[in-house]
Amino acid sequence: MTEERETGKIKIESDVVAMIAGLAATDTEGIASMSAGITEGLAKRVSGKNVTKGVRVEVGETETAIDLRVVIKYGFKIHEVARKLQQNVKEAVESMTGLRVVEVNVYVEGVELQKDEPEQEESVRLR
Repeated sequence: MTEERETGKIKIESDVVAMIAGLAATDTEGIASMSAGITEGLAKRVSGKNVTKGVRVEVGETETAIDLRVVIKYGFKIHEVARKLQQNVKEAVESMTGLRVVEVNVYVEGVELQKDEPEQEESVRLR
């Protein structure tokens, strides 16, 4: 987004939009993690340091489109989690940036299976 007024320009970089979207995504119930993508093999975990992994954005003058690659926790209804994810990301980006979010595309790339001990978590690729 670039906005020019009498006092100067306002430009919001795509990395900023990606960070907001990534944080909103990881705060959504049922999301186990963001995925690094199919070329990375099994879904990789996102640490707090890299919340933009699994997020791709296109930012125009007044609009943005967002793609999210996620791993869902086993036992959650995938379609409900995906819809809530779309809503959360759209609201967060629009309220923080003033950009209009035209689409939030969700790509579910795996389901996380949890064993008895939390250290032995496993992600399963659905493809």
